[in-house]
Amino acid sequence: MTISLRHARVRYGPLEALHGVTLTAPAPGLTVLLGRNGSGRTTTLRALAGVVPLSAGAVLWDGTDVTRLPAFERARRGLCLVPERRAVFGSLTVRENLELVAADLPDRLPYPELEPLLARRAGALSGGEQRMLALCRALPSPARARVVLVDEPTRGMAPSVAARTYDLLASLDACVVLAEQRLPPALRGRRVFVHELRRGAVVFSGEAAEWAARSAAGTVQP
Repeated sequence: MTISLRHARVRYGPLEALHGVTLTAPAPGLTVLLGRNGSGRTTTLRALAGVVPLSAGAVLWDGTDVTRLPAFERARRGLCLVPERRAVFGSLTVRENLELVAADLPDRLPYPELEPLLARRAGALSGGEQRMLALCRALPSPARARVVLVDEPTRGMAPSVAARTYDLLASLDACVVLAEQRLPPALRGRRVFVHELRRGAVVFSGEAAEWAARSAAGTVQP
């Protein structure tokens, strides 16, 4: 199972954000999109999810062209996008947010830290707590997402919770694509595929170990 872009271009008005991007994320496993702000990481995730249309190119899922398939249909087929912002419904409680995914909550949440907060409104949570809540949509649940796209998954989390988050994401039997500014230390010892983007174009594709070696040699930017 894979999801990929082929010569994808995305425009926001007169500005082109992706310039013919081609990349593949295999499954099961982790793929990391690396790049600074403005590199095209978030747009790549949104293009894969169908949130933004392509002006050229294609999105392929398991070899099938889904370029014209709307975002809600991709979600029905098992694609889950966890955006960096507005990833939870702030006016709903933690419990109500979780019940949008599954009517019956599991005996133990992926993040036990949320259990005493079930009655609290999501908008009153800290940034890290909101990320935990948003990720609960993608982590093991009756929904069983087949493709999981997460923009900066550990923003605002304590280091120990962030490390646990990467363990949870790595344990999924799914195609998991993460957008990060830097390769997290917790992933450097794992078999992870990396695509580095700069200014809307892919400048490196390969395994994390190769990326780290090139970074140490100054071939790519850390």
